[in-house]
Amino acid sequence: MRGKRTATGAALVAGALAVTGLTLAPTAAAVTPQSATINASCGIFGGGTATLTATQSGGSATMTLTSSAISAPVPVAQDSIASTLTLVRAGGGSVVFSGTKNPAMSTGAPVSVGPLPGTVASGDSLEAYGGSLKMVIFGVTVTCKATARQSPGPFVFD
Repeated sequence: MRGKRTATGAALVAGALAVTGLTLAPTAAAVTPQSATINASCGIFGGGTATLTATQSGGSATMTLTSSAISAPVPVAQDSIASTLTLVRAGGGSVVFSGTKNPAMSTGAPVSVGPLPGTVASGDSLEAYGGSLKMVIFGVTVTCKATARQSPGPFVFD
């Protein structure tokens, strides 16, 4: 009988610790909205509608840009585009997301870059309008700029 009470007590203590651990575990950071649409102009390389997708994990964030309106002028190998996405911070300054992440693209394929890593602070409100995306493809720099504010609004990070 005494062994049964000890086992039951141990099970209750283990259960309570598990619940406490779940309660005290940090919550995942969130960004809202998770995606936004921009209209981008890339000069002689074209332009049109593009989608920015954001993710966040603490002070780290990633941004991915995809556009069926902007197409690859030549075949592009995976992870061969050096991209720098600069977003404008409400209240001043900017945040840079950069890297060489992209899928392989054939001639005429929709352009996609990212996820590009960057560092954000809690409460950061970031907007593409006023910033830029610079892509270096085979030594040629392509600069795209948003022609209006993003929709539905700026990315706000927790």
